[in-house]
Amino acid sequence: MLCACSGEQFKLEEVPQSPESLATRDFSVSGLSSRTGDWDSKFEDSQVEDVESTLKEALSLNYEEARALLGRLEYQRGNFDAALQVFQGIDIRGLTPRMTKAIIARSRQRKGRHKGENLQMSIMSMHSVSLLLEAMLLKAKSLKELGRAKEAARECQIILDTVGSAFPNGMPEGMAEDCKLQEMFHKALELLPRLWKQAGFPDEAITAYRRVLTKPWNLDAQRLASVQKDLAAILLYGGVEASLPPQLQIWGVTTPKNNTEEAILLLFILMQKVAFQEIAWDPEIIEHLTFALSVSSQFGFLADHVEQVLPGIYNRAERWYFLALCYSSAGQNEVALNLLKKVSGHSEVEHEPHLPSLLLGAKLCSGSPEHAHVGIDFAQRAANFSKCHNEHFMGKAHQLHGVCYGTAARVSVSDSQRVLLKSESLKYLSNAALLEKDDPEVLYNVGLENAVQRNLTAATENTTNYLDMVGGSSLRGWKLLALLVSAEQRFKDAETIIDLALDDAGRRDQLELLRLKAVLQISQEQPKTAIETCRILLALIKAEKEFESKKNDSEVVTETYLEMEAWQDLADIYRKYGSWHDVEICVDKAKSIGFYSPKSWHISGMLFEAQSLYKEALVAFSIALSIEPNYVPSMVSTAALLRKHGLQALPIARSFLMNALRLDPTNHEAWLNLGYVSKMEGYLQQAADFFQAAHELKQSAPVQNFD
Repeated sequence: MLCACSGEQFKLEEVPQSPESLATRDFSVSGLSSRTGDWDSKFEDSQVEDVESTLKEALSLNYEEARALLGRLEYQRGNFDAALQVFQGIDIRGLTPRMTKAIIARSRQRKGRHKGENLQMSIMSMHSVSLLLEAMLLKAKSLKELGRAKEAARECQIILDTVGSAFPNGMPEGMAEDCKLQEMFHKALELLPRLWKQAGFPDEAITAYRRVLTKPWNLDAQRLASVQKDLAAILLYGGVEASLPPQLQIWGVTTPKNNTEEAILLLFILMQKVAFQEIAWDPEIIEHLTFALSVSSQFGFLADHVEQVLPGIYNRAERWYFLALCYSSAGQNEVALNLLKKVSGHSEVEHEPHLPSLLLGAKLCSGSPEHAHVGIDFAQRAANFSKCHNEHFMGKAHQLHGVCYGTAARVSVSDSQRVLLKSESLKYLSNAALLEKDDPEVLYNVGLENAVQRNLTAATENTTNYLDMVGGSSLRGWKLLALLVSAEQRFKDAETIIDLALDDAGRRDQLELLRLKAVLQISQEQPKTAIETCRILLALIKAEKEFESKKNDSEVVTETYLEMEAWQDLADIYRKYGSWHDVEICVDKAKSIGFYSPKSWHISGMLFEAQSLYKEALVAFSIALSIEPNYVPSMVSTAALLRKHGLQALPIARSFLMNALRLDPTNHEAWLNLGYVSKMEGYLQQAADFFQAAHELKQSAPVQNFD
């Protein structure tokens, strides 16, 4: 075996019986025995010279090859210090030009020379080149084992530079036929970036990974995929921004602009290879892709790639759950709910319930009035399963149960049913609070439900405790507390709370808080101050638009919606003070941002009504209701206009008001107009009750709806 490695012709006095007997004979001359395995990690110079001499005589090896073989043996025995000492005796830098020349000459011979044509005797054999490359690789590995990763990377780089100089356009096919050169080179390609990572140089590691991928080096599909995956991982988690160098920016405007885009491109390629079964399934690929697309808010693309995963990798429940997460994050809650219904459908009756899917289904339904009763069913099944198998999820199931009951109560047609649903909501939320004492989310939901039911004292206590639990770092917590204080008609205190929240709020949170501050100032009849606050809000939004290219879609939508609401608030201010021209300008601005906003058309209707243009006002209110049939303010305003048309229109007005109260039972303006209708119809006692309800509700009405 050792003879073959030298690539030279020689004769032995006797045929060795085995590599072991040869090694024993060779090293016994120098006083070392390979049989004992007890090698000193530090050699005397004389001992090294004796071993070299013995190897030369026995195997006809030159100086460098003898050291390469001896170093290999030391490395295999785990004597990394000794192996390194042996390898350092090889003048690698002096040999690299000869090695490069030999690789070029031999590759040319393989391509064009006739078999009978001999190379110059001075050119190194390919077996010798492979042996020396292996020595260089083992030297790098020895340094790695000794904790000297940076030096190891530099040694490994020499291998790549040596072979890369011979093959500037990549490795030609057929190099693995006669020697181990390609194998050594491939190992060095894979080792170098790992060494740079170990040494703490992620930017150098990224460069090394890219070097592997930019030229054809004859790596098999699985090894190439491993390199692509590792590069994607370090781009995502390496902590350095390494943009593509100019020579690699070959795609023009579609060139990846940052680490995340480059990683996503690599992972897309890998997912395609998996789909075509060119490589084996690797769960890390989808994990990296999930992270990359999630931080980029590209959940739709993630869903597309999850759907491409071949059957058998995920079971059906897990696949549907994964897809539901993707679609819900992309804002497609209906699609997500349809998938989750499959998890709990008849086809899965024989399987154990998938608890995460049940909880996610309840969560999605909790924010959708039309699906609230489906959410109750999801939550009930989750609670039943948790009771027997996962009790630590019982609190979360009760929490979602309570939220779904509260949402269902808001759209209940029957008063008795609404009262029952509200009672069930608080019961389940209270149970959740007892089970999940350290969960601030539960406490917030309890506070919100109490606020909606106008239990202001309990709601304020719950919200204050929630803010204490989260350290005051919650926008929705501060907003809810300010609304609760405003419901007590303490508008100045509510504004002070907003000012406190603004001091520690982030950029996006500041925009929402400023808008609420303007609404509070309107309620205090401070038009000039409110207009100035709206002006500041619009200026900040305009400044934020300059960074739209760096934001995800949800951030852009939120800012656009806030801009539209700011113009609507300005229009409302000017309407109250009779500045009709300014109202028209502000409404037109709002419509230019969101033409199909029911509130903009509602304000137009209020403007027409204030100018005694009743027909135009009815048309505007009708447009608002055609955009959103359940828009309560337009229902109330339409009813108010109809009752001015005399007794014949009163039944229609009553119908609008009853529908409005079904959707928003705490709307004091609806109760007030219903009182007027009853009075005109001659039901004086009923009218008195309605007026009383309107007065009490107005005394506890916040400046905005709690939910």
